[in-house]
Amino acid sequence: MNPAARRFRRNLRQEIDGAALYRALAEVESCPELAEVYLRLAAVEQAHAEFWLAHLREEDGQARAPAIGWRTRILIALARRLGPRIVLPTLARDETRNRGIYDQQPEARGSGMDDQERSHARLLAMLASPSAQSWNGGRYAQLEGRHRVGGGNVLRAAVLGANDGLVSTFCLIAGVAGADAAPQTLLTTAVAGALAGACSMAMGEWVSMQSARELLEREVATEADELAARPEEEMEELTLIYRAKGIPEDQAHSIARQVMANQESALDTLVKEELGINPDELGGSPYAAAASSFAVFLLGALVPVLPLLLVGAGEALIASLAASLLGLFALGAAITVFTGRNALVSGLRQAIIGIAAAAVTFGIGHLFGIAIAG
Repeated sequence: MNPAARRFRRNLRQEIDGAALYRALAEVESCPELAEVYLRLAAVEQAHAEFWLAHLREEDGQARAPAIGWRTRILIALARRLGPRIVLPTLARDETRNRGIYDQQPEARGSGMDDQERSHARLLAMLASPSAQSWNGGRYAQLEGRHRVGGGNVLRAAVLGANDGLVSTFCLIAGVAGADAAPQTLLTTAVAGALAGACSMAMGEWVSMQSARELLEREVATEADELAARPEEEMEELTLIYRAKGIPEDQAHSIARQVMANQESALDTLVKEELGINPDELGGSPYAAAASSFAVFLLGALVPVLPLLLVGAGEALIASLAASLLGLFALGAAITVFTGRNALVSGLRQAIIGIAAAAVTFGIGHLFGIAIAG
């Protein structure tokens, strides 16, 4: 296949994946106006796909549209199970990364696709932002109208938390094994280290969330004072925010005036629009965050610990090593759902890094064991 055909096929696959994902988001979106936005985005991506399929067939008359990629299938499954917002940050990063993909492709010149891709990136960045939760359907529709004319992550944090639990516990086991500890000592140390790490993560997350919550509460109080002291200035700020989102000046001013008519709702709107804060949540529950951190860290730590419990003393360390390597590979591959990188390369890289870290702790433990033995 010549270079042009490979490029056409790569463009085609990306557009087909995008169209399928936007259609899936429209299916599960509860807001009708937002669902319409996703459908329009899907229509644009589908038109792009047909454009590149036609060019591909000029190079290869037997060319067919490829199936949806595995990464897109996973994102669709996540959106259907957990809701559209769970995949929006990943989708926004993808659109931002690819916003200039057609700038240097001669076939795309004059088609308007380069402007449409940039418009997609801007729109997805807004949809993925915290303040997007405060938009109503009319504002989405207005923004999409402009877009059409011109043209987070909780799951990721869970994967990284499990990776922390796996790597730290695996390295702890390697270090103790390097000191030639007895199997019972190895198991006790591994379990204690896993629980200590999970508790540490939970406490750190609670302190972080609680501190952030207190800071947000202070910012809300400050915003309330400013609203009471200078309502006209706050209305002007709100107008500018709506203008920045593409709403015409007269409509932006009218919306701001209606919002400011009720001081309580005005404060909620200003806090959401200016600060990106939902006053009803204030960053979420620190207790829920602590519990989640504890659970995901412990889940990762169980990968190297369970073989020590289930396998005989002679093979336990080898079984723990094998389980850890498989777990590291799986986590490295899983993170590519969010990064878009090659799953095999990412998985192997993660396993190699884990082996290197464990080798260092094993060596240090071995030297320490020799020093103690005299």
